[in-house]
Amino acid sequence: MDVITLAFMQRALVAAILTGLVAPAIGTYVVQRRLSLLGDGLGHVAIAGVGLALLTNTSPLPIAVVVCVAGAVGIELLRERGRAQGDVALAVLFYGGLATGVLMAGAAGQGAGTLSNYLFGSLTSVTTSDLAIVGVLGAAVLLAAVGLAPQLFAVCADEDFARVLGLRVRAYNLLIVVLAAITVTTAMRTVGLLLVSALMVIPVATSQNLFKGFRAGLYGAMAIGVVVAISGVFGSFYADVPPGAFIVVLAIAAFAVSWPISSWRHRLKPLASVDAVEPLPHEPTPAHEHVHGPGCGHRVVEHGDHVDYVHDGHRHVAHADHYDEH
Repeated sequence: MDVITLAFMQRALVAAILTGLVAPAIGTYVVQRRLSLLGDGLGHVAIAGVGLALLTNTSPLPIAVVVCVAGAVGIELLRERGRAQGDVALAVLFYGGLATGVLMAGAAGQGAGTLSNYLFGSLTSVTTSDLAIVGVLGAAVLLAAVGLAPQLFAVCADEDFARVLGLRVRAYNLLIVVLAAITVTTAMRTVGLLLVSALMVIPVATSQNLFKGFRAGLYGAMAIGVVVAISGVFGSFYADVPPGAFIVVLAIAAFAVSWPISSWRHRLKPLASVDAVEPLPHEPTPAHEHVHGPGCGHRVVEHGDHVDYVHDGHRHVAHADHYDEH
């Protein structure tokens, strides 16, 4: 019998492909913000949502999405306002979410076996209704991650410069963590809540070893995610091993292969001598009578060892008797 003709394998394959696309897509921005462990923290918050669903005898996926999104927004607001450091906030996500989920699952009379389907994934048991929800939420995440790529990248790379460009930095930061929360919860039936962070980070790191540029890295990570997801589904079927774990192992193997390739490419690229590097062009601003300084009325942006002044949509920095354009 051809394995692709089995209905449960068809559903598993579609769910795996969606996860392989979505997880690296939003993971690209998470890695850019140096929050690679965010997926782990959100996964533990989602466990609390699963426990609540078991306690209230409702569908786990919608409840987990709501709880995980609420936790993600709360942590981002705390991080932004400086009331909790990023590592402390993630620790609260790890232990508080896990303990609460296990506690509520126990109160509902469900054992560890029930939670394990969500902790480590149960790809071959994905139902048609699960697939519909994963498809809708995955499409929404992909649309935002790809369609808003310039804005999201600008916010992740330099928040101050993004503000100068007029971007709503807080809104985009919240959007990133919300998309990450949705991705984590939709992947709990495929690779599982404890392993989804690996699929958000490892294909991105692999792509960065192989491709240059943000867009090439983004699409490369998505392609790698799809390849390891499809390979993991078929490989796990014939090897009779858990598909979620097998997908992650394949992703790690791909990263291991990309590492020497990246090192080899860097060795081939010759280092330019100092004398061969052309100096950057000196670009003074158009002359204006206004003198920038404390209390001048223009916004101040810290930039290295000096400050820039935002003037008519441009960033000016004092240089001798004139201002340079930054």
